[in-house]
Amino acid sequence: MVWPRPWPIWRRRPECWRAKLSRPGHTGVCVGGGSLCVWGQPLHFVHTNPLMAMLSTQDKTRIDDTRIASVRPLMTPALLEERLPASPAHLALVERSRQDISNVLQGKDDRLVIVVGPCSIHDHEQAIAYAKLLKLEADKHAQDLQIVMRVYFEKPRTTVGWKGYINDPHLDGSFAMNEGLEMARKLLLDIIELGLPVATEFLDLLSPQYISDLVTWGAIGARTTESQSHRQLASGLSCPVGFKNGTDGGVKVAADAVVASKAPHAFMGMTKMGQAAIFETRGNQDVHIILRGGKAPNYSPADVDAACKGLEASGIAPQVMVDVSHANSSKQHAKQIEVARDVAAQVAGGDRRIMGLMIESHLNEGRQDQKPGQPLQYGVSITDACISFAQTVPVLEALAQAVQKRRAVL
Repeated sequence: MVWPRPWPIWRRRPECWRAKLSRPGHTGVCVGGGSLCVWGQPLHFVHTNPLMAMLSTQDKTRIDDTRIASVRPLMTPALLEERLPASPAHLALVERSRQDISNVLQGKDDRLVIVVGPCSIHDHEQAIAYAKLLKLEADKHAQDLQIVMRVYFEKPRTTVGWKGYINDPHLDGSFAMNEGLEMARKLLLDIIELGLPVATEFLDLLSPQYISDLVTWGAIGARTTESQSHRQLASGLSCPVGFKNGTDGGVKVAADAVVASKAPHAFMGMTKMGQAAIFETRGNQDVHIILRGGKAPNYSPADVDAACKGLEASGIAPQVMVDVSHANSSKQHAKQIEVARDVAAQVAGGDRRIMGLMIESHLNEGRQDQKPGQPLQYGVSITDACISFAQTVPVLEALAQAVQKRRAVL
């Protein structure tokens, strides 16, 4: 690759001629006929123009970073992985559970994928308490349901608000993100240690390098499904990924995201060593859409039919996951139970296009606001309202029975 002239400010290195670029076995970058060269050696920049040397060190604070209040160091993903490594047993569970979901998407497994758990994580011990309860249900329904715990660390906000466990783990505006990353990875390891696979939403474009090796299934939310950067990210993730339909209920944007993420991409990112790099992906074949409602719910048989026809028109397998929360429950948490019952009836009737459900569930029902000087209620969400675990158990039972009935029908 040769960058265009003129670049007269660098001293030419005699060993770096353009002709060298075409020689077999040589790679590199040559600027201005041999002025900036990469031959597996450090770059050497030597100013020959005093004016340019002065300009390169001039004070730009009046025009650069004028709205940045502070810049703090961030640990590298490699350092965090060294501090909190995954054991061979952890990696085996992640690999196996990813393959299980891939088999569902490829039509080789007729179980339902159930992503269930708190709207967001804000307390380690409460998350572990929930995980222990969910593991019992996962073992109980293992023949019919592939249960994955929802462990969401990042929260997209319509305007402003708490952005999640990684961004502000102490809930006090201190934004201790290094601690947040460490706490998040530690929690994932502890849940996996129980034998339970985990799911999360990928919102920030750098955070996956810190935790994605532990994630069985990932989501791209309704606000970011249309984002090219998130589609590129999904194309390189090693886990299955679901794209939610747009906030307006449109399914086409999610279908387009699936098509895009199945394709290879090249984009800029950060390696696990913290180095800026160009990533080239192979494309992710384990991607699907999630119906989460919009201006109106979209989980009915007619809605599923319409979504699947749209997918087929885009050349995509007619498969959907249904999020029984958000707009599908009109943001009324208890209505998730009714929506899940309706979807279970469709499954029991023989509809194999429904490959999974998402449920927002916590130890206790409802939600709460953070108030200065007041302790938080135990096991209650601080973001979207959830059904309680006691309410979740019969929902899981009904979904397992629906799978059994679908097998009998087919």
